[in-house]
Amino acid sequence: MLISLGPDVSAEVMKHLSEEEVEQLSLEISATQKVDNEVKNEIIQQFHQIAIAQDYISQGGVGYAKMVLEKAFGEEEAMRIINRLTSSLQVKPFDFARKADPNQILNFLQGEHPQTIALVLSYLEPEQAGQILSALEEDVQADIARRIATMDSTPPDIVSEIERVLEKKISSSLIEDYTQTGGIQAVVDVLNQVDRSTERTILDTLEIQDPELAEEIKKRMFIFDDIVILDDRAIQRVIREVDNEDLMLALRVASDEVKEVIFRNMSKRMEETFKEEMEYMGPVRLRDVEEAQSRIVATIRRLDEIGEIVIARGGGDDIIV
Repeated sequence: MLISLGPDVSAEVMKHLSEEEVEQLSLEISATQKVDNEVKNEIIQQFHQIAIAQDYISQGGVGYAKMVLEKAFGEEEAMRIINRLTSSLQVKPFDFARKADPNQILNFLQGEHPQTIALVLSYLEPEQAGQILSALEEDVQADIARRIATMDSTPPDIVSEIERVLEKKISSSLIEDYTQTGGIQAVVDVLNQVDRSTERTILDTLEIQDPELAEEIKKRMFIFDDIVILDDRAIQRVIREVDNEDLMLALRVASDEVKEVIFRNMSKRMEETFKEEMEYMGPVRLRDVEEAQSRIVATIRRLDEIGEIVIARGGGDDIIV
């Protein structure tokens, strides 16, 4: 398809792909000497059909897409297009739910088993899942967070059954896909969207139930590069609190954006001293840099917990000045 589109358009497409995808595609393109017109036309037609089908699905679901495609191409060709779409685009389960109002989903989940709630939340957008988790009873929030973090692959028949019931409840449609979900990063994404009170309740409970899991979640909730989301006052407080040597090490591999906000909040003299000492520091081990960044992150989270600074958070963290 990219060869058919030509270098200019293909370059624009590749800007939206991952490095691994670009590498794989580049190898395939370099190994392809010629594309017959017949093959090219067939590929372009397939791509066009898939694009149209995906547009119909986003408008009204799989049922609507199938109905429109049947009128346009006939029943047999419509099924081929739908099957090709599901295998190539891999639309996730609960795709319909990601377009639904969180309150609708919450109404369905109230009273359900915590494992069912955890499964559904792990498939939703983090912002949606965060809103729903915040609205649930406090005594189940930590349990659900733990279940999301420790969730492994779920049998397809269970996912399908829960999808079917939820689909019926909110009158929508779905595409089946049995990708793995859950995991620690999933619960981190959800917790980053809940309000601070909910986050602390969940983490405090998890620290009692599973201290190692709670610590791992905390580590991932704020990384060194996230320092750019702090306001200037908070960054100045962090600079005063952390060890200068740790800060120099941490900045060795930091992005230009991180360096800019750090240096902006130093005095001119301190900035010049830092830059000069970093220049003559010599080679350092990556492990030492990562450990320094971890210590700074731990300091930031401690300052946040005691109310010295505020880490911006989703889910209603309004700040009063």
